Amino acid sequence: MRRRNFLQATAVGALASAHAPAQTPAIPIIDAHIHLFDPTRPQGVPWPDKNNPVLYKPALPARYRSIAVPLGVSGAIEIEASPWLEDNQWVLDVAAHDTIIVGTVGDLDPRAPEFPHQLERFHRNPLFRGIRYGNLWGRNLAHEWSQPAFLSGLRLLAEADLSLDTANPDPPLVEAVLRLTDKVPHIRVVIDHLPSLNPPAEAPARAAYQRNLREFAGRSQVYVKISQVLRRVDGRIPADVGFYRARLDELCGVFGEDRVLYGSDWPNSDQMAAYPEELAVVRAYFTPKGRPAAEKYFWRNSLAAYRWVRRDPAQPA
Repeated sequence: MRRRNFLQATAVGALASAHAPAQTPAIPIIDAHIHLFDPTRPQGVPWPDKNNPVLYKPALPARYRSIAVPLGVSGAIEIEASPWLEDNQWVLDVAAHDTIIVGTVGDLDPRAPEFPHQLERFHRNPLFRGIRYGNLWGRNLAHEWSQPAFLSGLRLLAEADLSLDTANPDPPLVEAVLRLTDKVPHIRVVIDHLPSLNPPAEAPARAAYQRNLREFAGRSQVYVKISQVLRRVDGRIPADVGFYRARLDELCGVFGEDRVLYGSDWPNSDQMAAYPEELAVVRAYFTPKGRPAAEKYFWRNSLAAYRWVRRDPAQPA
C-alpha cells in the first residue's frame, strides 16, 4: 500500500473508531441471598431433608462460583440455613476461604439470655452482617416481636449496625415488621422473598395486607428482596417476565428503586429453575428501567442494607 493510501485508511479507521458506540460494561451483581450447607459433614444438616434429591448435596462456594460468576455475579451474601449455633461459625470458616462470599446473615435468637454474648462473639468477624428471624425453625415473628426480650435484642442488633432478615413472608409477618419497626425505628430490616407471598383471598384480610404493605413506602430502613419470583402454574413455570410484572410493579411501587435487592435463593431456587433462568427473568424486568435503577437492584442497595465487605477487585465499590 502506498504511503498516501495507508494514511487515508488509518485516518478513516480512527474516525470510525471515534464515532463507534463504546462498549457498555456489564452491571455487576451481588447476590444477596444464597445458602451454604454440606450434608456430608459428620453432624449432618438440619436442612435440606435427605429425601430431597435436588438439594441434598453439598452447596459450597466453589460450586456456587462455577454457576454464578459466568453470569456476571462477583459476590454473594450467605443467609442462614440452620438454627444450630455453631453453624454460624461453620459458615464464617467456609467463607474465609473464598472471597466470593462478602457477608453472612446468621441465626441467633434475640430472646435468648445468651444473645448479647453470642452477638458479640460473631460480630467480631466483619463478614457477620446480621441475623434472620421469622417463620422458620418453629418460631413465629408475629407472636414474638412484642416480647421485651426480643425488642431488647433487636436494639442491640441495631446498635451494632447489623440487619434483621425476616422469612418466610405471610400477612401476619408483614404486619409484625411494621410494628417492630415502630418500636425499634433505627434497625434495618430486609424482608426476604416477598414476591412469593399470596395475598389473602378474603376481601377484608386482603385490604388489611395491602394497607400494611403501602405503609412500608415511608419506612426507609425496610428493604425487600425481589427473590423467589418464579411460580409453578398448572404444572409449568412461566419464563416470561410479563407473567410476573404486575406483582413486581406493586412491590417496586411501594419500596421504590432504593430498597429492592437481588437474591437468587440458590440452591433452593433449583427446585423451580436453573440459576440462569431465574436471573434472566429479573434482568428482563430491571434492565429496561435504566442502568442506575438496575445497579441499585443488583448491588448498590445490598451494600446499603448489609454494609457487606468487598473482598475482591472484581466486586463493585
